[in-house]
Amino acid sequence: MFEFAFLIGVVVAAAIVIGMVGMLLVRSWLNHQQATLATTAKTDLAAMFIFIDPKLLFKYSVGALVVIPILLLVVLDNPLVAVVSGVVVAFTPRYFVKHLQKSRITLFEKQLPDALLMVSGGMRAGASLAVALESMVKEQKPPLAQEFDLMLREQRLGVDFDSALSNMEKRMPLPDFVLLVAAMKITREVGGNFAEILESLSGTLRRKHEMEGKIKALTAQGKLQGIVMALLPVFLLAILTFMEPDAMAPLYNTLYGWGVLLVVSIMITIGYIGIQKIVNIDV
Repeated sequence: MFEFAFLIGVVVAAAIVIGMVGMLLVRSWLNHQQATLATTAKTDLAAMFIFIDPKLLFKYSVGALVVIPILLLVVLDNPLVAVVSGVVVAFTPRYFVKHLQKSRITLFEKQLPDALLMVSGGMRAGASLAVALESMVKEQKPPLAQEFDLMLREQRLGVDFDSALSNMEKRMPLPDFVLLVAAMKITREVGGNFAEILESLSGTLRRKHEMEGKIKALTAQGKLQGIVMALLPVFLLAILTFMEPDAMAPLYNTLYGWGVLLVVSIMITIGYIGIQKIVNIDV
């Protein structure tokens, strides 16, 4: 009897220790997530002119991380799906922010040739560079208008032109914009017909974008093949699971089935990444 009670005490003590360690790990992870999301809100999102309270962003992220896996576990009664959904939800905010950054930079790149042409036209009409930039900002749409407007505001607060350009270059790390910044700095130092330089640069960027568009059109079939190759096994798995749930049950409820799903997922991912690398041609 004494040995049984001692064994129970050891088990309870071990459970308490494990629970305390788990709570400490969870608390440490939550603090890390809160710091990461606060940095994201203050730097990445603020750089895109999206202002969100870091505490509110943290609450929504943790709420989604807790609610969605539990909801899927209750509805589907499948722990594997719940775990996978938790991992997906945990990484979704970072992916979403990167997607927003990429979309913003892509749109800025598309707007740049027309903006340069407008500035060049304003300077040819007799306006100064600052006046031409202000006129362009009023006509253009975000994100280009926001970035150039911020540059002009920095100048009004006492930041010199080159520093304001460098700050904007850090926010928009584009090869096209780096070329523009270099041209503007060199022209200010050595002189020259700045309006003509901007017009020439606008034409160069426009031709580059046209060439990129043609390459994207030619490689679209390869990209579509990669997407179909990646989604077809998932589609077949869903169909077979719906048609023969009993036959497919070991794939979801056994260790061997999970291993097969993991290996297949890795192979599909490698194949998709390989195809994307082949058809991704940088101009």
